[in-house]
Amino acid sequence: MQTVRQLPALREAVSGFRAAGDRVAFVPTMGALHDGHMALVEAARRTATRVVVSIFVNPKQFGPKEDLAKYPRKEMADSRMLSTAGVDLLWLPPVEVMYPHGFETTVSVGGVSEVLDGAARPGHFDGVATVVTKLFNQVQPDVALFGEKDWQQLQVIRRMVADLDLPVEILGVPTYRDDDGLALSSRNAYLLPEERARAVALPRALGFAERAIAKGEDTQAALAQARDTLSAAGFDVDYITLADAETLGDPVAGRAMRLLGAARIGGTRLIDNIPVTTNDHG
Repeated sequence: MQTVRQLPALREAVSGFRAAGDRVAFVPTMGALHDGHMALVEAARRTATRVVVSIFVNPKQFGPKEDLAKYPRKEMADSRMLSTAGVDLLWLPPVEVMYPHGFETTVSVGGVSEVLDGAARPGHFDGVATVVTKLFNQVQPDVALFGEKDWQQLQVIRRMVADLDLPVEILGVPTYRDDDGLALSSRNAYLLPEERARAVALPRALGFAERAIAKGEDTQAALAQARDTLSAAGFDVDYITLADAETLGDPVAGRAMRLLGAARIGGTRLIDNIPVTTNDHG
């Protein structure tokens, strides 16, 4: 696996892939890699002949009171995992390469980025859209893979790629979960043991609500029950909601829907989502 930290070396490596006629898949990450990231890498290997992974803890997607300083950084362990997984190229840009002196441009996606996590974390998705646009321009992949755990992020990126005519295919990869159902996240490392034990209430509450809605029970009652369940488990709930799977607006009969939740336990904010299998949204 080749590791590069400067843009000319990245462009040279990717040009070599192109000259050989390779199809390039790209997995952008913030590091602190886990089995969920490795599932993205495995999916990338199935869809392309070359796999590029980036690790960049993007300061522009963290709010002023969020966890940028303490976000886990494990570069050596991450590099070993990626090399073992058969990654061809690791892109490790320093902040000054990604955002050099005088950088003043922001990419902002309206609509889908303004609700849910966009409302709870002002500016977050501007930071995501800006860095992903830069990464796509740097790596110039044929296909990029993102986890469905960050469902809103996935929809923001799909909207951005469509609106800006970016020549990259976006693939969503199903959420990778621990045996008890908790979605894997780098932030799970923040959980104390007793918090980790209680954290499973989030996927379970979403699952109970999804089954109730699928059976035709009242949607608002099912969502309220999920919020109450999480509060009883010690969570501070940001939102539990049923939304159109693409726009994240109100559900529309005949269109795919998604049940999404975000809640904080101790000092850790967790998110999760699952599909809903009925068009009857009460």
